[in-house]
Amino acid sequence: MAKLKIGGVWNGMLEVELKTWMIPMLREEVAKRSNCNPNFINLISIGKILKDGDDQHNLIQLGIKNNAKILATRICVEQSKAIKKEIIGEEERSRRLARVKAAATALAERHVDGLLPVEDFNIEVEDQSGKKVKLGSETDQRAIMMGLMLDANGKRLIRQGKYKDALEVLTMGEETFSLCDPKALELIDNIPILQINMVWCYFMIRDISLLSEAGKRLEMAREGLERASGKNYLRLRLLQGGRYPELAMHLRLELLEGVVAYYSGRLERGRAALISAQAKFEQLQVSDESLSLVMSMGFIERDAKRALRMSNQDLEAAINFLFEDKAKKEQKQKEDIQRRNEIWEQKLYGMTPLKKAVDLQRLKELVSVGFGREVAAEALRRNENDIQKSLDDLTNPETNSVLQVHIESRKRKRQEQAIDSSIEILGQTGFERSRVVAAFEAGDNIFQAMQRLMAERKADPNMQPEANSTAAPSGSASSSSPLPYNASVGDVEGPSNLSTAQKRDVEMENELSADMAESDALADYDIEVNIEGEAITEYLSLVESAAGSSGKEKEENDSIE
Repeated sequence: MAKLKIGGVWNGMLEVELKTWMIPMLREEVAKRSNCNPNFINLISIGKILKDGDDQHNLIQLGIKNNAKILATRICVEQSKAIKKEIIGEEERSRRLARVKAAATALAERHVDGLLPVEDFNIEVEDQSGKKVKLGSETDQRAIMMGLMLDANGKRLIRQGKYKDALEVLTMGEETFSLCDPKALELIDNIPILQINMVWCYFMIRDISLLSEAGKRLEMAREGLERASGKNYLRLRLLQGGRYPELAMHLRLELLEGVVAYYSGRLERGRAALISAQAKFEQLQVSDESLSLVMSMGFIERDAKRALRMSNQDLEAAINFLFEDKAKKEQKQKEDIQRRNEIWEQKLYGMTPLKKAVDLQRLKELVSVGFGREVAAEALRRNENDIQKSLDDLTNPETNSVLQVHIESRKRKRQEQAIDSSIEILGQTGFERSRVVAAFEAGDNIFQAMQRLMAERKADPNMQPEANSTAAPSGSASSSSPLPYNASVGDVEGPSNLSTAQKRDVEMENELSADMAESDALADYDIEVNIEGEAITEYLSLVESAAGSSGKEKEENDSIE
């Protein structure tokens, strides 16, 4: 048994088992001895409040040793409620963070190059000009995709003002990017921008304890931006046709460098960084006249401001940028629709033994030399997209026949699945199962079967719905069953997509996907700088004040000497 020295609402020695006791047990014992409600007891050790949220660790794991001093204080009802609310908030934040990480991991796993995603979209990496790129090995691609999703989610949380949550998500993103081969990341600007945003979160939650860490991150961010965008952003400007997309992000970087320098006592360096940031802030201010002219051409205020800022206030360049951006978005929309259709086609063909999708480019090559699309796809699926082995199977009469038989078998199975699903749907609307089956055996599809059954019911008013049917009330609809054609998504060659979907956190995955969909090649540089402008003024004043005090102190010391 170990002994703890308790002071405050109760004074004395308390014998405890450090390896088995947890905070709730210790709180309960102190409350019992002080005749207090445990909910109104606050325990403090080495300046740290011991919370019930630490109940997954014993006292030793929390750093409490034999003869440790514990201060027990009584808290009022309002304080108790506030602490309880804070603990619940921390628990909720931890659960959400775990969900974000799990969903990002699952999405990255499903969308890595060559794998068949469950969704009808795909996640792809683009460079600063908006062109799709492939980076490194599958492991690198998986880590990069996951990092990008966490980065996008963190930026959304920043826009919502949830800086603490954003910091936790961005920290996970930074850790994920660190798993990649450094060479695969050299031309990616997301990582240095992520580091700047992490320091921005430090600044917004006013956490000065992270000052040294902030300085290191800003140094890495500056080096990373120069590596990815070229010295003085020359490479980025070339990709963007001479525009200035980097100004707002560079302003934030210099502001944060100035703040770090101020708190580190390097006043001259802080002043230089803040003055440079102030010049960029002024450069980013858009005149009402220019804004009105651009908006008069049908563009919304946010897009007009973005174009003018990135074009260094050049009206003609801004208007050209907006039309180019509109064309790019329309082209991207077409490509997204095409890719969505391709994914659905790949799902129809099923997965290869290694869970990869059929390569549609290689399928196109086989079809171009005269092979049927379905049989060529089946050959590629069986041979892991090896085009030579697929050709061998297709040109061999025996194996070609096997492929054809398998395709017909798969079609029959899908038809049976569709019919079974349709029978289930109509059965839930109150029709007798035997009559529903008879309607489909007559060769009807689901709509014809419904019309036939409704006609039979109208002709025979005595027909009653089945007693155990789950028909929806009149005027309402039931969405508990999938549409019949969804049955074709699952396939005989691999695990059903339905079973995969049941394990998914669809809500969180949709949130992450939406964060990715909202961004574009220049989204990272498109930030409002109102808060930055106020901070620049505030810290320039602080620097000048500190410099004046330092100079006055030096003069007094010189006069004493």
